[in-house]
Amino acid sequence: MKKNTKQLLKLGLVSTLLTASAAGWGIEKPKTVEDLWKIIQAQQKEIDGLKAERKPQGETAASAEGETKSAAKEKDDIKEVSRKTDILSQAVEKLRTQLVIPEEPELKSEYGLGPAASKVYKVDKGLSIGGYGEGRYQAFVSDADGKKDNSDLLRFVLYVGYKFTDNILFNSELEFEHASTGKTGSVSAEFAALDFFFDPKVNIRAGLVLLPMGFINTLHEPPFFFGNNRPEVERRIIPSTWRENGAGLFGELLPGLTYTAYAVNGLDASGFTSAGIRGGRQSGSRALAEDWASVTRVMYVPPSMPELLFGGSMYLGNSGQDQIFAVPVGDEISFQKVNAFTQLYEAHMQWKYKGWKFRTLGAWGHIDNAGTLSAAKGQTIGKSNFGWYTEIGYNIAPLFFPETSQYFAPFFRFEKLDPIATAPNGFPDIENLDRQIVQFGLQYKPIPNVVIKADYRNFTAKRGSVPDDFNLGFGFIF
Repeated sequence: MKKNTKQLLKLGLVSTLLTASAAGWGIEKPKTVEDLWKIIQAQQKEIDGLKAERKPQGETAASAEGETKSAAKEKDDIKEVSRKTDILSQAVEKLRTQLVIPEEPELKSEYGLGPAASKVYKVDKGLSIGGYGEGRYQAFVSDADGKKDNSDLLRFVLYVGYKFTDNILFNSELEFEHASTGKTGSVSAEFAALDFFFDPKVNIRAGLVLLPMGFINTLHEPPFFFGNNRPEVERRIIPSTWRENGAGLFGELLPGLTYTAYAVNGLDASGFTSAGIRGGRQSGSRALAEDWASVTRVMYVPPSMPELLFGGSMYLGNSGQDQIFAVPVGDEISFQKVNAFTQLYEAHMQWKYKGWKFRTLGAWGHIDNAGTLSAAKGQTIGKSNFGWYTEIGYNIAPLFFPETSQYFAPFFRFEKLDPIATAPNGFPDIENLDRQIVQFGLQYKPIPNVVIKADYRNFTAKRGSVPDDFNLGFGFIF
């Protein structure tokens, strides 16, 4: 009987501790639900053993002198422990089988991705789902170039991730553009990659990856950039959203000093145009991989000044993809292969201070064999290109409502870009593409997950005209 009593006390103590833990799960989930499940299974096994051990003793005592008070108390104790175990079993089983989706996810970027795209890094195990969307009404000041006022659900995106273990997870972004697959709409994977965590300094990512260049290419969720349209420098010079198949390393070398380095399939030079390299993106779809490229980014956030960020990246690789280009030479056609070695460099900085938000970015690129490509394409392909922008905004809401958590910021952005900064010998510059953009607008967030935007853009070209536009839109993340 002493042995049974000790076992009951032991089980009662464990049950009490587990019950207390379960009561706290509404605030903070346990890190290892599987370990709790193993404890409960072992506890149940001991209870079953006690019941089996006690039954014959109880029957003998009943036939001789009836059930004693001690035996009755022991029976009640076993019942109570069993009841508590059943409650805990149901709670833990629910945790093990439910979708692991944080109810109130912290809006924080992880490993260079946007806050909604980072949800999978915050779960203990299993499935995570997030997403974002944005819509816009665009009105042109004039109908120059045949442009008409329009409204558009620009994109709706789902992030789906799955954490297999503490060291292996999958993350992806599925994008629906322009509300349909008809006309100009499409459905595509923006990224889909496996992460393997080994050490804070060295980890591996493989799959369809976002190239770590600039601000927007990896962090393009609408509440986190000013304006309804992404900066033109980060569309035409850095061709966001830019993703390719590849693999590489990422990690934190020192406190605040992070890096990302990938080997990816190269661009396809047959898609280059006077407007830039944007058409050369292969986006993971039957990508030519005769030529490969490297892309590396380094960023530093001083631990003592987390509101300050410095970063830079470079892309290097051939873009010819072993293709034959038909090049007119006089009255003849020459069939040639070109390397089209492509370089792109960028540097950026961000500073946040008491409601102020400031960003600046500059990018410069170079394309070898630009003259041969220009002849083959029948249009000028820039030998070099460049762009830069700077922007600033200030949250004025606390000036009027000091305790508010809402965000209301006027902002200003200036951009300068030219995809044909240097034209190849014998080919004309297209001065209408040499542009500057002055933009100002308002950004309102009633809650951090939702944004309402309004802005006006004034375009000035070195030659010719580009119509100004007014934009009104919304965005959200979840």
